[in-house]
Amino acid sequence: MAELGPAPPGAYPVVVLGTGPGGLQMSYSLTRLGIEHALLSADDRPAGMFQRFPFFQRLISWTKPYAPAERGTRAYERYDWNSMLAEETGHRALVADFMDGASYFPSRGEMEQGLVTFAERAAIRARYGCRWEATRRDGDGFVVETSDGEYRCRLLVVAVGMTEPWKPDIPGLDQVPHYVDTEEAKAYAGQRVFIVGKRNSGFELADGLLPWARQLILASPRPARLSVVTHSTAGARARYLQPYEDFILAGGTLVVDAAIDRVERTEGGWRVFAKGTTRPGDMVFDVDRVIAATGFSTPLRDLPALGVATFYQGRLPAQTAFWESASVPEIFFAGSITQGAIGLKKYGRPSSSAAVHGFRYNARVLARYLAETHFGRPAERPSVAPGDVVPFLLAEATRGPELWHQASYLCRVVSFDADGGILDEGVEPLAHFVDSAGPDAVAITVETDADNDTHPAVYVRRGGRVEEHLLPSDPLNEYEGAEHRGQLAAVLHGWLG
Repeated sequence: MAELGPAPPGAYPVVVLGTGPGGLQMSYSLTRLGIEHALLSADDRPAGMFQRFPFFQRLISWTKPYAPAERGTRAYERYDWNSMLAEETGHRALVADFMDGASYFPSRGEMEQGLVTFAERAAIRARYGCRWEATRRDGDGFVVETSDGEYRCRLLVVAVGMTEPWKPDIPGLDQVPHYVDTEEAKAYAGQRVFIVGKRNSGFELADGLLPWARQLILASPRPARLSVVTHSTAGARARYLQPYEDFILAGGTLVVDAAIDRVERTEGGWRVFAKGTTRPGDMVFDVDRVIAATGFSTPLRDLPALGVATFYQGRLPAQTAFWESASVPEIFFAGSITQGAIGLKKYGRPSSSAAVHGFRYNARVLARYLAETHFGRPAERPSVAPGDVVPFLLAEATRGPELWHQASYLCRVVSFDADGGILDEGVEPLAHFVDSAGPDAVAITVETDADNDTHPAVYVRRGGRVEEHLLPSDPLNEYEGAEHRGQLAAVLHGWLG
């Protein structure tokens, strides 16, 4: 019966939808802050898309069992991109426990084991097999209609991921299998395969099919962006670049900059009509198979009808700096959907909110924000002695995992108040710090500029005005030396006594 099991239908301060890594991190963080909530999932167990994907079973985000920092420490998070965050030692850095040493990129199964174990050890109470069906307003809150019954809440947190296969509106592409419908590799043996898309999912398929296909052709209008060139995760990861090298060295693979006009069925396979972009000209490809590696959208169900604004061809909800719907207050987002909160995007570099190593921090920051703004539970703000401010901030820039994983997106903040003293305000979105009013304060983050130079960036708010100061880079990414101490102390002149 619906009333049996965790979180039966009823009224809750918060409802969280989804038990992928975003929903698990959100639920854990809310629980740590004492915020009652219902965690609902259509799945029968935790892990979300990692129950099935990536298709070829090896992640592109690393976890290093042996790293420069001790496993299980905060500093180690910088080298473990996949584990959930936790305060308890036994709940941290779990993914490494299941890795067999074959690669420092965990397998899909190893990642799933890490998430399942986290949910078990952290006693995450989720209601599985509970499908979200509809949403409506109810006074000053919401009603979430599910297969188990109705849930009323003040705040709704949607953490269902970008999990809905998406294809652009190209004639004939609707007849083509999507990435999620890819068959086992040997089914493509000896065939000419056309992959629409040159991002990670496209290169993953090409990498997995390279030993089997007679020829691979990857196409999209823009040139391939590679992480080793962009110096960010905004590009195809090196993990999948063997097909690109095969193309560069004329091994038979083709990586084509072309806009697809249409796709047609032929007696023996498919014909793809395209127009070159980097080099204009008509192109026609006769192939055995076509796969649309064209990405995913967010399954928002009826939220747009409630007024939730979207962008990116309707694939993402527009969000504030604190991951709240830009058009419907009190609907929030967690997990990979938080990439819809763009941030400053300095030098054109996006956040890492599409991936676990980025959005896990978003969830923790969001939980604290909700506790403070909606439940009257102010976070602890430790005092900082004047002489400790500079070394504290530079240590964060050197080793703070939040600042490295969410570069130029999250920042560490210290405030200065004549009455309250100097306080560690914790981690918050940089866009919020820059755009909102507040007490005199300094924020530090790490950023990589247009010349791929990585350095600390300091934002100083005095009297309501914000100024930016860039500290020097360092080839070893060490920012605690005399030069950095002197420059930061000069920037903070007048506040440190």
